[in-house]
Amino acid sequence: MNAPETLGLKPAARGETPLASAASHIDHAQQAERQRRSRRATFIKWLRKVHGWVGLWGAALGLLFGTTGFLLNHRAGPLQISPGKPQVEQLQIALPQPAPSSPDAMADWLKGELQSDGRVGKVKKEPAHPVAWGDRQTVQPEFWQFNISGPKNGVQAEYWVGNGFVSVKRSQNSFFATLNNLHKGTGLSVGWVLLIDTLAGAIILLSLTGVLLWTELNKRRTVGVVLVAGSVGAALLAGLI
Repeated sequence: MNAPETLGLKPAARGETPLASAASHIDHAQQAERQRRSRRATFIKWLRKVHGWVGLWGAALGLLFGTTGFLLNHRAGPLQISPGKPQVEQLQIALPQPAPSSPDAMADWLKGELQSDGRVGKVKKEPAHPVAWGDRQTVQPEFWQFNISGPKNGVQAEYWVGNGFVSVKRSQNSFFATLNNLHKGTGLSVGWVLLIDTLAGAIILLSLTGVLLWTELNKRRTVGVVLVAGSVGAALLAGLI
């Protein structure tokens, strides 16, 4: 017959007492537990570093967007905060010779002439067509209209093809209005849009790493977070439906 097992342990090896076998088994279990805790502590330490550096980047842009978000939130209503009125001026600018042959060419020329760093918006191009003038018929010339929008200023241009000038209305924004345009990305390049995307990604990453740091990978806390997040998600989904 085989020797009976003691306390659920495997039979001791030849020359090894049952107590020594039990102690060896406990040592192995404790060592495995220490290794598991060491790996978790290393991961949490790394997570804290990531959370801190991402938070530093988020704080740099968050200061700007927090301020402008506050102003935009109070742009109307009983607690309205005025960003200041823009300075508007109207002028007529003589065209070079030969005159720009298209709205895009004229917009590029105007950007250099007015030292504007904005972007050209939607172009309205109305072809020449006959119109009634009292009891006479005449032909109205082709008409161009477009906007150049930037964070600091905005330009609205109107041009009748054949004229030697273009009519321009330029608006110079106040400091707070410029900040608001930076927040909304008005007239800015793709590079600025991608920069703002990094802020959005930083906020998402901060949320995830913050939750993981709070749970410290503890099973009970993790299950609690999953249940709370699931409940909030279900409530939002039910509200949308």
